[in-house]
Amino acid sequence: MSKRIPADHIRLKRAYEAPAPDDGTRILIDRLWPRGVNKDDAAIDEWVKEIAPSTELRKWFGHDPGRWEEFRRRYQAEIRQHSDEFDRLRAVAQRGRITLVFSAHDEAHNNAVVLKELLLGHA
Repeated sequence: MSKRIPADHIRLKRAYEAPAPDDGTRILIDRLWPRGVNKDDAAIDEWVKEIAPSTELRKWFGHDPGRWEEFRRRYQAEIRQHSDEFDRLRAVAQRGRITLVFSAHDEAHNNAVVLKELLLGHA
């Protein structure tokens, strides 16, 4: 397995928060562009739609905390089907800070949380 990623190399930030100089590489990890967010203002360096939850999974979850554990399990399985994108994200995070940008209102129950866990090897 490749070297571990330092925890401070991966940040999570809502798309509605202003970019900061210390965000590093800003990577949008949602399948859909966040509503009302201007592309120039978002300062997104990469948009990795393929690593986002499938439309079916996203609709099933509906950001219901009661479905969180099952969402995590299903989303992890989906990520494993996109190993090229996941490995590329790992490589970028190993080189320096990345900020996973997401649009969900719930900052504790969303795809960015699951993806960060996997990138850090905590899942």
